[in-house]
Amino acid sequence: MSDTNASLRRKISSAGDLQSVVRTMKALAASSISQYEQSARALTDYYRTVELGLSVCFGRSAPTVLMKGKGRIDEVSLGAIVFGSDQGLVGQFNDLVSDFAVKTLTAIPGKPEVWAVGERVHGRLSDAGLPLVGLFTVPNSVKAISPLVGQILVESESRYSEGKFTELHLFYNCPTSGAAYAPVSQRLLPLDDVWRRNLAEFPWPTGNLPEVMGDGTATLRALIHEYLFVSIFRACAESLASENTSRLEAMQRADKNIDELLEHLNGTFHRLRQSGIDEELFDITSGFEALSQGKARGVGIE
Repeated sequence: MSDTNASLRRKISSAGDLQSVVRTMKALAASSISQYEQSARALTDYYRTVELGLSVCFGRSAPTVLMKGKGRIDEVSLGAIVFGSDQGLVGQFNDLVSDFAVKTLTAIPGKPEVWAVGERVHGRLSDAGLPLVGLFTVPNSVKAISPLVGQILVESESRYSEGKFTELHLFYNCPTSGAAYAPVSQRLLPLDDVWRRNLAEFPWPTGNLPEVMGDGTATLRALIHEYLFVSIFRACAESLASENTSRLEAMQRADKNIDELLEHLNGTFHRLRQSGIDEELFDITSGFEALSQGKARGVGIE
């Protein structure tokens, strides 16, 4: 009986310690969600400024060298950047984005080459048979996003300019209404013709007409670079917000399961303890009755 009670005490103590860790992770995930969502929203004004600059450049001219890569039509290849996680305890987060990326890339003509952001999604994409050309570490803070985006831009723009691929796509989980997220994709290169025409026709918001200073082609290149930077930064920030949303949900489920386990263990412990007390009382009562009956018969006890 004592061994059973000791074992239950250890299990209750371990479950309590685990619940403390889970609740700490819940608090961290909730805090991280807010930070990454704010960083994504903070890009809105800057993205709008970049679009206004592009509208001026597109309204004048749009050199095709910036719109398309150098690959031939019969050598179509797809570049893809898939954002996932380095850490576990995120539910179906990596499965959703990897399955979506595989399904989408399979439906697009051309040979894909993929960069994975996160070891977990890298493993799932590798298992799916996609050719992986690079692995990036997931940022652990808002400040770490910009260096990652810079690395991605250097490598992807270099390969695109060399004609290694003719299209560049982003795949990531994006927060939706409520505490949820869904996988989405975005084609970064070549620039969408409809989007470009709409920007070229966009009316300037003030009465002061804009003017491109210096070399128009250099200005356009710089603005396209900023457009790519903002797009990848936002994708990374929204992916990180979704990752922490998934982790928060997983921790909430774990917390609930631990509560149920503790309730069961405590109930079992109290029942065993009460059973032990009842047995001890029964033994005392039986001994007292035997002693009383012995004295009544004149039997001495030495």
